Formats: sequence, C-alpha cells, structure tokens
Amino acid sequence: MANAINGKFKNMDQARNTREDLIGSEIPQDLIYIDEQEQTIRVMLPPGEAREVYEIFERHGITHE
Repeated sequence: MANAINGKFKNMDQARNTREDLIGSEIPQDLIYIDEQEQTIRVMLPPGEAREVYEIFERHGITHE
C-alpha cells in the first residue's frame, strides 16, 4: 500500500529541481505530483521508501511534516 509524502515548496524552480532529483533517484515520474496553486509536491511510495524522499526534500528546502 502506498503512502502520500507531502512537502511545501516556495517556487516552481524549487519544485522542478526536487522532481528531477526524485526521478534521478529512480522514483517513477507518475508517482510525483506537483500542485502549483497549493505549492505542494506529493510522492506516492511504500512506507519503507519514505526516508529517501525526505532526504531529497530537505536537500532542496522543501518543508514537510
């Protein structure tokens, strides 16, 4: 079962760079969603793979809970 990992970004460049880094880490693009209006990036992954996403979020300054 997949979990949603959500983060908030400040601008679209930050979101795009984060997305490229996630894809470079072999996360399929169809599991990454960017909502420009809400300034949210969401990644759907199994719970065991969440750590890597959080590390990428932190590297790019994406805030998350």
